[in-house]
Amino acid sequence: MFKVTPNPPDTDPVSPYESPDSNKLNEAAERALDHHFPPADPKPPKRNGQLFSVCPGINPETLLANASEDLLSISAIAANLADDVDGSRRSVALALSRMADGVHLLVERMLDYLDEPEIAAIFAKQQKRVI
Repeated sequence: MFKVTPNPPDTDPVSPYESPDSNKLNEAAERALDHHFPPADPKPPKRNGQLFSVCPGINPETLLANASEDLLSISAIAANLADDVDGSRRSVALALSRMADGVHLLVERMLDYLDEPEIAAIFAKQQKRVI
């Protein structure tokens, strides 16, 4: 049986990405294609060394509700820790618990403000600007 292609096929030993001119042309072609045929899903923004992030477009009420729950968890952990330690460490654990409780109250107050129509309208307007 006769092969149509040589074994191995003849290829150009120079990669199109090796010379600076070909890199520039390739980058220009990619930009042109991306401009005229944008990807279906936008590329996520680059995070410079950031491990965690919050998804854009989440409404403020959801963010505050999650923050409230997290603060309750922090307070419970610190209060539980205070039961297991003595002395100055107990004071530190209790202080952390009380600080978390205070911030939790602030977040809960903000959630109460969101129930008021004029405050909710301001947040909705700001959210449209972000998206």
